[in-house]
Amino acid sequence: MIDVEKEEQAVPRALLVGEPGNNLQELKGLVLTLGMDVVQRLTLNRMEVHPAYGIGKGKAQEIAELAKQIEADCIIFDFNLEPRKQRNWEELSGISCFDRQEVIIRIFGQRAQTKEAVLQVELARLSYSLPRLAHMNKDFSRQRGGAFGAKGSGETQLELDQRQVREKISAIKKELAEIELNRKTQRKQRDKMPSCALVGYTNAGKSSLLNALTGADAYVENKLFATLDPLTRKLPLNDSAGVLITDTVGFISNLPHHLIDAFKSTLEEATYADLLLLVLDSSDPDAEAQYETVCAVLEDIGADKNPRLILLNKVDKAEDENHTLQKLRLKFPDAILISAKEEIGFLDLKSKIYELLYGELATYILPPTQTVLINELKKAGCIEKEEWLDDGVHITARATGRLAALLSPYITE
Repeated sequence: MIDVEKEEQAVPRALLVGEPGNNLQELKGLVLTLGMDVVQRLTLNRMEVHPAYGIGKGKAQEIAELAKQIEADCIIFDFNLEPRKQRNWEELSGISCFDRQEVIIRIFGQRAQTKEAVLQVELARLSYSLPRLAHMNKDFSRQRGGAFGAKGSGETQLELDQRQVREKISAIKKELAEIELNRKTQRKQRDKMPSCALVGYTNAGKSSLLNALTGADAYVENKLFATLDPLTRKLPLNDSAGVLITDTVGFISNLPHHLIDAFKSTLEEATYADLLLLVLDSSDPDAEAQYETVCAVLEDIGADKNPRLILLNKVDKAEDENHTLQKLRLKFPDAILISAKEEIGFLDLKSKIYELLYGELATYILPPTQTVLINELKKAGCIEKEEWLDDGVHITARATGRLAALLSPYITE
């Protein structure tokens, strides 16, 4: 007799399949985050252009047989599986088959908490599922029309499903547009203060860094995609100056375009930032490849031209893996070494942010009549020294943009 409760609590068993040279370590992390058990990993020796399975039929049958032998509940591929190939694989193996994109979308679905995140994930899921409806619903019968000759033969079930999905996508986009309007209003209200955005690979320690720097309570877990919603907090740099710092969703290689499009408004927090704090896990041997992935996503969302400061995080862990850290320091000589956990390098980080966002230190001699300009400097919080002497007001301060232009006539050599 089947134990129903035990059956319901059983952890799904997955067989992972990857292209040549892929150790499937990252996909394993994603699948474990999803709450599945990885029974076996299989790396292919070669990829073949095959219309039915993407690989040769013999190899496909071999994989399907292996899945049966190890009692896998699903086969997960680390490369994109087109809808037709997905259907063919499921018919061949008799179990659920899907790709890395679906794994990531499912993880996002589990992590979504706010209304915006839930809508964004639903938009990505519907966009991904639209071309796959044929294999999800095999009832292709037509709805009956009206009297004979009065109407056409009606929609097939597939056409009906596709229309309903498109209508849902349209409705969700309208809701997200309203949320984005509110976000823009909030952004305008805080535009007076310089802003930074924490960007980087998933699980690089961005949320931990935000918490350690600002005392925020961002959700932290040693799992992929723990953060889906941007969180903004103020970071004081000295007694009078500060910046707004925003935690953003983590990036990953082959991030589904459906997700990039759906989370565009969230990801765009990075495009509006005055400075990007690009966080790398200095203890991860794949940190350089992860950096390239982050740069590619920043280019996709139009944030590749923003000034950036590279932070080598987790240096407390990297001490045992000195070779990786040495390589990163050679590649990024201007990077700041930090540890969110041990709060290492925070003074250097704040000092560098202050320098980059508030401008270089310069000395000015202003006429005493320029009280409006002096008061503006004080409000900006960038005066380091002020002396009222016979020849004018001697001020040592930092300034950028419009303020720097107004001060330029009074700068001393």
